[in-house]
Amino acid sequence: MVLFESKINSLKRIGKGKVRDIYAVGADKMLIVTSDRLSAFDVVLPDPIPDKGAVLNAMANFWFGKLGHIVPNQLTGIDPASVVQKDEISQVVGRAVVVKKLKPLPIEAVVRGYIIGSGWKDYQKTGKVCGIELPKGLQQAQKLPQPIFTPATKAESGHDENISFEETVELIGKPMAEKVREVSIRLYKEASDYAATTGIIIADTKFEFGLNEKNEAVLIDEVLTADSSRFWPADSYKVGMSPPSYDKQFVRDYLETLDWNKTPPAPKLPQEVIAKTSEKYREALKRLTGRGLS
Repeated sequence: MVLFESKINSLKRIGKGKVRDIYAVGADKMLIVTSDRLSAFDVVLPDPIPDKGAVLNAMANFWFGKLGHIVPNQLTGIDPASVVQKDEISQVVGRAVVVKKLKPLPIEAVVRGYIIGSGWKDYQKTGKVCGIELPKGLQQAQKLPQPIFTPATKAESGHDENISFEETVELIGKPMAEKVREVSIRLYKEASDYAATTGIIIADTKFEFGLNEKNEAVLIDEVLTADSSRFWPADSYKVGMSPPSYDKQFVRDYLETLDWNKTPPAPKLPQEVIAKTSEKYREALKRLTGRGLS
């Protein structure tokens, strides 16, 4: 089924993001349902992308399992179908998880291995990204000497803003900022090394963390999905140009051709763009995990 918005009446809905719907499961757990909604330029588009939610859910669960030795994560292992009524099971099968309720840190932990996107724009203006001095003469999409931690604020609405490490320290304290930086770079390095064996370059990605009752950092939200990362096919990557990608860049590129001011309401997508985007998401999952949707 294509799911634009979930309607789980047996649980109290406590949040709705651009893509995910969140419900309370008791006092200490949450059900997170990944819809087929797509956002671009921080605006939710009116057309769902078939299978997108299931792909993102499968992709995140794959990485949570693969990287679990680096940092604890939010998963409880509870079957989502067991916490909803029978007539609601079709909304959660393959696209939901039951997670621990944690206190989110107010930052996005962005790691960049290549210079692209807002980082490229900042570098062109200042030679820096989030206050980090980079070598002179880098070209668009070039691999950086080392991955860099470039955090951003988490905006409730509108665009997230890149911030410096010093500003991160002000928000969450030095010990936690250093811990998040170290863990994020380690997660990125291990994931990108693995992805390279499947023919995918992970140009950059964002992680989110929450605090448990012991004040320890726990990996939450989604991880290394086609929505939170730039995935490039290695066989068509070239320095100096923005490579084709497995993420929603295909939709962004289409929207850039329109006379749209990137504020709601968003324009409808042509059927061929919807189909191609759905295909890109499924292909990324198959490449990375070796498995398609069941």
